Amino acid sequence: MSGHSKWATIKRKKAANDAKRSNVFAKLLRAVEVAAREGGSGDPAANATLASAIEKARSFSVPVDAIERAVRRGTGEEAGAGRYDEVIYEGYAPGGIALIVRALTDNRNRTAQEVRHAFTRHGGNLGESGSTLWMFQRKGVIAIEKALAPPEERVLELALEAGAEDLRDAESTWEIVTAPQDLARVERALRAAGLAIDNAELTMLPTTTIPVDGAEARRVLQLIEALEELDDVQAVYANFDIPEDVMTSL
Repeated sequence: MSGHSKWATIKRKKAANDAKRSNVFAKLLRAVEVAAREGGSGDPAANATLASAIEKARSFSVPVDAIERAVRRGTGEEAGAGRYDEVIYEGYAPGGIALIVRALTDNRNRTAQEVRHAFTRHGGNLGESGSTLWMFQRKGVIAIEKALAPPEERVLELALEAGAEDLRDAESTWEIVTAPQDLARVERALRAAGLAIDNAELTMLPTTTIPVDGAEARRVLQLIEALEELDDVQAVYANFDIPEDVMTSL
């Protein structure tokens, strides 16, 4: 099971009614704008990163017109674009859990200082470039709730027919794994086949995971939450394996 993917799903459902929604919206729109700029196209069909950013923004109920404006800012069709750089930080949480922190920033010094402070305050260690990135692979992940899905054999059949690479059991959901460039195409095919998609995004999947429970799980998630709450941080990826009921309770 991908601990990060399950954690992201839990956080997304919570954020739908979170008091910090405006901050969440700003982050998501920044990601859309940068994806349109860096991907060289405002067409999601030709820009997998943009398609994923738009899908994620929609899953948080970001208004469609705000998303469209962000795309136009990214392509230069509308004024007001910021100049953000993508920065990747690597490090470890308590228990030796590997972390990747993806940020979009207009001030590298400020962001580096905030990320370092979060690691130090919550018992983690900020590492050198390349220290944890090798433990992850960039993939597309489509989540489907088991309660709304057909039997496993049918889900696997539909996923493979659509061009997916793998089907993983994530307790209450199925995770369909795709190559990054195939995410949007596979998602469209699965929707056309009648599957109810809970979430679809480009992510970093760990090649191996480390089981964590109890007080250590709490410490790991506290560090990840502290990082996710930073204005410049877009995503945190981790290689923990924490039971779903534990994540939900924490």
